[in-house]
Amino acid sequence: MSRKLAGIALHGGISWLRALRFGVAAGVEHFAVLRSLGEVRTVVDIGANRGQFALVARHCFPAATLVSFEPLPGPAALYRAVFAGDGRARLVEAAIGVEPGEAVIHLSARDDSSSLLPITARQNALFPGTAEAGTATIRVARLVDEVGAEDLVAPALLKLGVQGFELQALDGCEALLGRFAWVYVECSFVELYEGQAFADEVIAWLRARGLRLAGVYHMAYDGDGRAVQADFLFRGGWASGVA
Repeated sequence: MSRKLAGIALHGGISWLRALRFGVAAGVEHFAVLRSLGEVRTVVDIGANRGQFALVARHCFPAATLVSFEPLPGPAALYRAVFAGDGRARLVEAAIGVEPGEAVIHLSARDDSSSLLPITARQNALFPGTAEAGTATIRVARLVDEVGAEDLVAPALLKLGVQGFELQALDGCEALLGRFAWVYVECSFVELYEGQAFADEVIAWLRARGLRLAGVYHMAYDGDGRAVQADFLFRGGWASGVA
């Protein structure tokens, strides 16, 4: 946490410091990755939690439109408090999936580890304090029902932090996937959530749809040095309004 606070002090502005008043620390680990992308005019943030990623995206892309999705009411309320007064930031209180409706979410003791898939014992062993603490019913939507193609001003970035639900969420984005220049998604190499797709499956799914792996960041390892998860950046074909 001290390293994260140092990053906030180094890179952040008033908005990052203001967010700390609400207990929200900007996801500074993503700063260098986002700065490397150049111009981004639209950011779709699926699994926004309290707005940790959105804070860094706003700092890197001050003129971009931010559309964030967070299904849990507590984190959603904090997101709204953090971005109060930001007319280019919009929060949709829903998860993204294949079919619109309702679903049961498995609540982690640390809400940013909650998932639409059951939480495994391995998840809590590797990341203590993330065990399942209950369930709740949340809204699920398809991206195309919440965001129009005309809203995705190029170049656009799609970020997913959905705790093992990556393939299902990407399925829910497929109708608009070709509109994104970049897709940035956290994937796992081991089963942290029951039935989740692994990193190689997500890579193959995106490659089949024309997105190429452009970088791997923030690799996490277990105590034996085995890879657990990482953030993966994919490059699409829609960079300037022409596919």
